[in-house]
Amino acid sequence: MIESIFLGILQGISEFLPISSSGHLALAGLLFQVEDAGLTLNVLLHVGTLVATAIVLHKRLLDAISQGGAALLRPSRFVTSPGGQDALFVLLASIPTAIMGLSLRGQVSQWTNSPLVVGLGFSLTAVLLVSTKWASPGAVEHPTWKQALLLGVVQGVAVVPGISRSGSTIALALFLGVKRERAFELSMLMSIPAVFGAALLELPLAIHSIERLDFALLGAFVACIFGVGAMLVLKRMVVGGSFAWFALWVAPLAIATLAMATAWP
Repeated sequence: MIESIFLGILQGISEFLPISSSGHLALAGLLFQVEDAGLTLNVLLHVGTLVATAIVLHKRLLDAISQGGAALLRPSRFVTSPGGQDALFVLLASIPTAIMGLSLRGQVSQWTNSPLVVGLGFSLTAVLLVSTKWASPGAVEHPTWKQALLLGVVQGVAVVPGISRSGSTIALALFLGVKRERAFELSMLMSIPAVFGAALLELPLAIHSIERLDFALLGAFVACIFGVGAMLVLKRMVVGGSFAWFALWVAPLAIATLAMATAWP
């Protein structure tokens, strides 16, 4: 039970804050021998963060679903309605993310066990966070289709442990001139298919190996609660222009992880 709560807190906080959930989970495994508590827990942790996203962005999400669904019958609504534009953005961004995620899937487990890779990932995240100090306030409400694809590529690269998905996509959106609040919203919206897809890939095995469903549900609940809190903190810092301050956590972590890599067996 303690492990489920710990992993739920870690997943809920690091999934949304730009500090890399995969990097922190990799470090937890390397330093504290925190093993994968089972496919059931892993899938439900993802479900917990999905629910958190739906709670915080419920209005944007409902508009994207309703207006995006209507646009399937009348494609012009993909460019004339705000929800349709969000739905099209998420769809376009998900294409390169899915391609890269599937193609790199076999390498991820190896990278997770490498302090060097994790440390380099944290380093890149720290650089991206600091760089946003030089991003001018944007005015773009809806990125172009080329920008959506580019953001999807960056999200795909974030499968590397240590590279923050939210950190890299929000940083790029800010440099593309997207409004700060919209950069936060779009980053969270485009994460939904990615997180859902990751859970879906593991679902068939999880169904056949249900382990301590009560503990898994507890972990999912904890991940959801802490995820909502993390998203609200992230939104406030992005909108307030304090996004770069997260580097104060990630940069020392990168240095420590790279130092650990020099002595790792």
